Amino acid sequence: MKRIVLWLLSTLTAVVLLFGYHTSTAGPASTSVVAPPVAGSSGTASGSNTSSSSSKTYTGPSTDTRWGPVQVAITVSDGKITDVTVPVYPNGNPKDQEINAYALPILTKATLASQDGSVDMISGATVTSQGYATSLQGALDEAGL
Repeated sequence: MKRIVLWLLSTLTAVVLLFGYHTSTAGPASTSVVAPPVAGSSGTASGSNTSSSSSKTYTGPSTDTRWGPVQVAITVSDGKITDVTVPVYPNGNPKDQEINAYALPILTKATLASQDGSVDMISGATVTSQGYATSLQGALDEAGL
């Protein structure tokens, strides 16, 4: 009788623990992610070339990736990249929002620092990084840089 009670209690405990365990597929636990501030200082992302004084905005092609399209727009003034925006990026679910809130500011800062298309891939955001690099190169080609 003692064994049966012990078996029943241990089985019940195991079932409660299994159903009470929250896995990563259960979704975010009351966290909210805001879209990343990917604009440099004051850029416009109109989707075409715009002119304001001596600066011009060039928009790269929308690059389809596994998780969604990525598009980069650069503002060039006197042959230098002065602003980088990412008007289109994957943001369809909380994981995409979390990844891009981290990765896109790093990619835009790297572009402003290097002044060319040589940006490193961001670990954990490889797909977005590849789409960013492809669209950025298109914008650089359009700008003649």
